[in-house]
Amino acid sequence: MNSPEQPLPTFDEVLLCTPQTSAEQVELFLHRCLIPCSGGAKIYTMLYADELSYDVSRRAEELFQRLQCYNSSYRLIILCNCERENSYLPSAFSHCKVHMIPQRSQAEMQQYLQHHFRVAEPSSSAAAVFKEHVCVGIVSSKRAGMGK
Repeated sequence: MNSPEQPLPTFDEVLLCTPQTSAEQVELFLHRCLIPCSGGAKIYTMLYADELSYDVSRRAEELFQRLQCYNSSYRLIILCNCERENSYLPSAFSHCKVHMIPQRSQAEMQQYLQHHFRVAEPSSSAAAVFKEHVCVGIVSSKRAGMGK
């Protein structure tokens, strides 16, 4: 958010982990992150890495240990659920742990995301149904099973 005009991360810079994420997907992601290339100084992010299976997490840590020597200036962020911080990958990287506290207000973050997720031509897009022609939306509920 320090560079409002900077684009959001692309699909190759973010890995959204689930229990079904394969070792191959994680390995490809780590190769992009840790092998130097002409792609610039991208920031790579693994979301919900705590949800990876034990075998996938173990292989990811082993690959990380082997590849990090190729690039000393890699930029990798691993985000995990604090309630699952004792799972394999968060434990393996616990020496690097940083507790994150949002530095911006919720309103500032919403404005930033609305800027980047707005569709230019809403007439032929499903974004026309969302407020201010934003192409994504989050619907949440404090109670489970509310049909959202």
